[in-house]
Amino acid sequence: MAVLLEDIVKSVEHLLKLISKTSQEQTYVDPTLDPVLLVPGIAGSILNAVDSETGRTERVWVRILGADHEFRDKLWSRFNPATGKTECLDPGTHIEIPQDRYGLYAIDMLDPDMIIGSECVYYFHDMIVEFIKWGYKEGTTLFGFGYDFRQSNRLQETLDRFAAKLESVYTASGGRKINIISHSMGGLLTKCFMSLHADIFEKYVKSWIAIAAPFQGAPGYITSTFLNGASFVEGWEQNFFISKWSMQQLLLECPSIYELMACLDYKWEHVPLLEIWKKRCDSDGNSTTVLETYPPVEAIPIFMEALSTNTICYSGVDMFMPFNLEILKWANETRKLLSSAVLPEQIKFYNIYGTNNETPHCVCYGSNEAPVTDLRELPTLQARYINVDGDGTVPLESAKADGLRAVARVGVPGDHRGILCERHVFRILKHWLRADHDPFYNPVNDYVILPTAFEMESTKTKGMQVTSLREEWEIVGDDQDCAENMAEKEPLVGSITVARTSGDRSVQEEAHATVTIQSQNDGKKHVELNAVSISASA
Repeated sequence: MAVLLEDIVKSVEHLLKLISKTSQEQTYVDPTLDPVLLVPGIAGSILNAVDSETGRTERVWVRILGADHEFRDKLWSRFNPATGKTECLDPGTHIEIPQDRYGLYAIDMLDPDMIIGSECVYYFHDMIVEFIKWGYKEGTTLFGFGYDFRQSNRLQETLDRFAAKLESVYTASGGRKINIISHSMGGLLTKCFMSLHADIFEKYVKSWIAIAAPFQGAPGYITSTFLNGASFVEGWEQNFFISKWSMQQLLLECPSIYELMACLDYKWEHVPLLEIWKKRCDSDGNSTTVLETYPPVEAIPIFMEALSTNTICYSGVDMFMPFNLEILKWANETRKLLSSAVLPEQIKFYNIYGTNNETPHCVCYGSNEAPVTDLRELPTLQARYINVDGDGTVPLESAKADGLRAVARVGVPGDHRGILCERHVFRILKHWLRADHDPFYNPVNDYVILPTAFEMESTKTKGMQVTSLREEWEIVGDDQDCAENMAEKEPLVGSITVARTSGDRSVQEEAHATVTIQSQNDGKKHVELNAVSISASA
């Protein structure tokens, strides 16, 4: 029966491949563009399990059919402290990342066979489509770098592949320096490489744009991941994917997850806490319920106790899977490396971070009415969060604290993965990459200012100087309210007057300005400034 089911699964997968949408043919290529390398975050690369004997390849992340079983069978791992590498529990399997489409296939749609609800497995897909519209070409100016996201961000094997990728992109583009665009944990990978291989980074890289990077960690998300697991997607689509428990058991042995814990050396404005309601008894046997709080360092013993009896069953064998102190030791060294990274002088760095989303920062278990009596119960309890501003995963405070010399830091309303397909982000990238040739665009406020008129006249007679100024602009933005019912809206008019008299009253100055804002039918705003300045000398 199992063999028949497997045949059915593979037949369905083959059918999905046959009827899936094909990419549109590119009609425009801009030869002046510098190359772009896209670097994903955790869970952002397709992973293939390869049988070491037969060479048989099977996609294990992400897939719809048989997802949880294949995930546990092929991806569950153990950390090897001697090598710093997480190794598959199946000794006959190793993990590879497909290199099709110059690395873009692995980071585009994480399950290329999925049709219903396909948006939930889109990763860089919308951004790739947008870049091709701008004139980027796969293999010439557009590339991807997928990697085994279970591994440490400073694993030498990954960094060697990254160095080779930079060299190959540089060569394929005709010797043009590279613009790196990283998302989430991809920012930590890039920063680790920059710290350890600054010479190579400086040789090949022109600029680095980090999007939604957890530079100081993602405390609330990681705490709940250790204790309760994590869902790759939310909503009904999560039924297609890996269970939270299966994901939890994988991530407990992944150095990359421990490297996303709250940075211990960072001086948090809002310290991330683990909170637990517990019952205490005094010497007379009277009990009270208290809320205990643990900052990042003091939370480690809680993780250890909570996961002290955690086990998995693999191939019929029960295996102990506690909180791993060897990985924590490795991760602490990685965080020290990240905090000491220095951006090479000639490279430009930009930071885009998500805002306007409630983001878990402190995690609380139990309540005054139902306190926790045994820490080993925490993995079965529902966590409550104290939220801060951020992208829903990475707190704003962490994402902004890159510790680097940034040309610009821009906050964009958007969630952690959804920010990769935000129109505002596309316009910012287009501007920073000089793919729009528009010097008037303002990335922070997301509008374009077009000067349309400028007149200035100054006259002086009998000790009085009169200066008049008229200036006009058109502002192009995305204000939908201004695009509706334009004919019914009256112009906005504002005015200001300032005056100054010197101490000896020998000089008197006065200036008056009026600003008029008129909405237009095409969604633009017309702004007109009229100002007059009068200066009189006694």
